[in-house]
Amino acid sequence: MRVTPLLAAALLLPTVSTSHADVAAGKARAQVACAVCHGIQGLSTQANVPSLAGQPKIYLVEQLRNYRSGKRHHEVMSVIAKPLSDEDIQNVTDWYASLVVSVEEK
Repeated sequence: MRVTPLLAAALLLPTVSTSHADVAAGKARAQVACAVCHGIQGLSTQANVPSLAGQPKIYLVEQLRNYRSGKRHHEVMSVIAKPLSDEDIQNVTDWYASLVVSVEEK
């Protein structure tokens, strides 16, 4: 069997399972835990808070896991992420990643 460079690269990438993700549950959870700072639709209006809408799922999962484990620290996010289960993280990140953001020039 011959492994192509593209296949080899894909096998080395960290995977994020979406097989059990529930976008509706993610949206509901985000409305309770995330919306105050990150906005109802994941678009923050605060200068020091990032927008989450349309961010890549793999990035969001990694950051939430880092906050939850203590690898990354933030006064608020560390507390918010601590009780999240793996399923919560999958659901919330699936919802944010499913949002489409468009950009217009003025």
